[in-house]
Amino acid sequence: MTQTLFQHYLSKLKNCQDTAYSFNKDLAHHPELSGQEYQSLKNILTILSNKSISYQTNIEDVETSFLANITKGSAQDPKIGILMEYDALPDIGHGCGHSASGSISLLTALAFWEMKDDLNATIDLIGTPNEEVFGEKITMSCNGLFDSYDFVIMIHMNPKETWASCHFLALREIRVTYIGKPAHAAAAPWLGVNALNGAILTTNALDMLRQQLSMDTRLAYIIKNGGIAPNVIPDKTELIINIRNKQRDDLQKTYQQVVNCIKGASLATGTTYQIEDTGPAYDDMKINKAGVEQLKLVMDELNLPYTEEPTGVAVASSDIGNISYICPAFHPMLAISDDDISLHTQEVADLMKNDSINSVIFNGGRLMGAFIIRMIEHPEILEKIKVEFSNDKN
Repeated sequence: MTQTLFQHYLSKLKNCQDTAYSFNKDLAHHPELSGQEYQSLKNILTILSNKSISYQTNIEDVETSFLANITKGSAQDPKIGILMEYDALPDIGHGCGHSASGSISLLTALAFWEMKDDLNATIDLIGTPNEEVFGEKITMSCNGLFDSYDFVIMIHMNPKETWASCHFLALREIRVTYIGKPAHAAAAPWLGVNALNGAILTTNALDMLRQQLSMDTRLAYIIKNGGIAPNVIPDKTELIINIRNKQRDDLQKTYQQVVNCIKGASLATGTTYQIEDTGPAYDDMKINKAGVEQLKLVMDELNLPYTEEPTGVAVASSDIGNISYICPAFHPMLAISDDDISLHTQEVADLMKNDSINSVIFNGGRLMGAFIIRMIEHPEILEKIKVEFSNDKN
């Protein structure tokens, strides 16, 4: 990237940093749950309005979403999406760091807005709420929102290490309801059909299935509503099953094996069952190697130390995986502490309220902006990214 354009961007970044820091602190002290980010959205829209940035809300019928056009290029110029998260966790608050992550996206967008006449690209800031619970990026991606983008990017927090990429597992969660027949457990148990037995037999079958599953697969479950009293044969029981796999195609195979366990338990116990998804299925994250290499080069240029993402099985899932099947998607992770802390903890939520997170937000703005500028200035690099994506898709 040319230093002239980046230095121009850096000066704008400094102009906007206090707005981003204040926004993060407000979110950190007033967290809102997934799908309920009403005040958070209002704060974002107020900032955009004060900058005279036009926006739309309720994108693809996602209530607390928005889309703001930051720069407008020609039809031949790159179209880039900056994703912004701002939902929090129950009880903990911003223990996943979305207040800082969202602030990075906001900061980058505001800086680009201040130099919009100098950029040959269309850049949109896209508010993607409800990541933690329902994965609204999936809703938005299914409805075609991301079809026209050359790539999208966001930056997430990471406890101790900075990575240029982040693998995510494909995920499907189902609710299984077993229906039986109540009866007195002592007086006439033979008249009942035990729904809890159906659930327990299923969990036993799942535990046996685990022995034959690949290292890339994870199964987890809980039993809900196991009955109302020991002397009453349970007539209804719920089982929540969580299925993860390295790739969505393999996930479908595992899902069918799980269904067979459910069917077998139903047959053995005389119960009936219903299966429903608790939400949309999460796809795995398709890693665009050409783009990740460019992120590493940018990190080197910015003197941002990074480590290689650990190999092995990914440990989490995110709705950005679904976008990565539609267009190249990038999800670098920035270290927030030298201490051994974990995401989804009170320690992270407390750190989001501390001024020490400001440097992470600023470095995130540097990284995201520098990467986007690199793609704008070097269309041949962006073309390699798009070719790799197309080849991988086919």
